Amino acid sequence: MASNPDFVQYIADQCGGAGMIVTRKMFGDYAVYCDGKVFGLICDNGFYLKPTEAGRQLLRSEDMRPPYDGAKPYFYIEDVDDHDYLAALVRATCAELPAPKPKKK
Repeated sequence: MASNPDFVQYIADQCGGAGMIVTRKMFGDYAVYCDGKVFGLICDNGFYLKPTEAGRQLLRSEDMRPPYDGAKPYFYIEDVDDHDYLAALVRATCAELPAPKPKKK
């Protein structure tokens, strides 16, 4: 089951305080980027954040789930209605993630 585009836009808006948020459709669901870094996935109308220690410190409750069959577990973020909380989680997570590799021409 693919994610609802309205839900995808809602998550992007909620994370907006962290930087420039972009979503890209991939394999029927969505990857979520902040300032060029992939930090999460939206699958089946659920929001999943890449696990980092900085993100773990800010979580209100830790719930690890794979976003799709065969995937590694991500933090499942149930509380998507708190804009400041999501922006802080995204900022902390992205600060710990490596910069994207330059694309080959």
